[in-house]
Amino acid sequence: MNTPIVAAAFQLHIPDGFLKLTIAGIAWVLAALAIILAVRYARDRFEERLVPLAGVMAAFIFAGQMINFPVAGGTSGHLIGATLAVALLGPWLGLLVMTSVIGLQALLFQDGGLVVMGANILVMGVVPALVGFGIYRLVAGRQGAVRLVGVGAAAWLSIMAAAFVTALLLWLSETSSLRIVMPAMLGVHALIGLGEALITVAALGFITRTRPDLLREGVAGGGRGWVVGGLALTLLVVFLAPLASAAPDGLERVATNLGFIEAAETAPFTLLPDYTIPGLGASPLSTILAGLVGVALVAVVAGVVVRAVRRQTT
Repeated sequence: MNTPIVAAAFQLHIPDGFLKLTIAGIAWVLAALAIILAVRYARDRFEERLVPLAGVMAAFIFAGQMINFPVAGGTSGHLIGATLAVALLGPWLGLLVMTSVIGLQALLFQDGGLVVMGANILVMGVVPALVGFGIYRLVAGRQGAVRLVGVGAAAWLSIMAAAFVTALLLWLSETSSLRIVMPAMLGVHALIGLGEALITVAALGFITRTRPDLLREGVAGGGRGWVVGGLALTLLVVFLAPLASAAPDGLERVATNLGFIEAAETAPFTLLPDYTIPGLGASPLSTILAGLVGVALVAVVAGVVVRAVRRQTT
């Protein structure tokens, strides 16, 4: 039986079948151009301190995206993390980290379609990273509440921009009418964006108090205690993943309400589907083990990407 994909983290992860092939192809081109520019500019602005930070950041964002938090109307959301990534790594390396996370989610966990992976990189990586950084840099030099409010605004607007572009892609694919899908996407993600803002503000607030050097360019950051601390926090998040809300995520809720959820296509292969280990079923242990596999692999992938950029600077 050909059943639609309903991934554990469906929010803004577009499945195959929602977009026309031509629109998916255009999204691939746009995403590829953004990645090429990211590699070029990350190489020009490379800093050694960012190598371990990129791996820790990728692992934390991956883990954070496993935990869905409830919002109004029986809907849930989860961290995207693009604003957090660019605040710590800059826009270009942050975008490469987001691409690593999104690509691994699709290939290993079947979270988001393969044909539309370019669209997912665009709406979950490129758009929120650039919007988030554009606003964050306006308040990066400020102190106290002003900076944190600015960070929250950047995170919220990054989610709204991603939802806006997703709605446009669905409309251009004739999946839904623009006058229906646009307010639906923006409405539900306005609430989800508040969760994104709170998590981002809390994370950056904690870093500002404990390791402000990680937010300053040209500072090596000294020591590796923060790496251990970051990985410990990531593991804690993974162990909390089985407690995540089971309510439909933003895009899944919109697709169900507007009647195009059945357009979602099954993945052509399954490795660790829906963040579970085959043979263990949808048990808490299965989710935790799958999360640990994902955390380890995404940290390695992000590290390989950063080292590739570093080699081109020498």
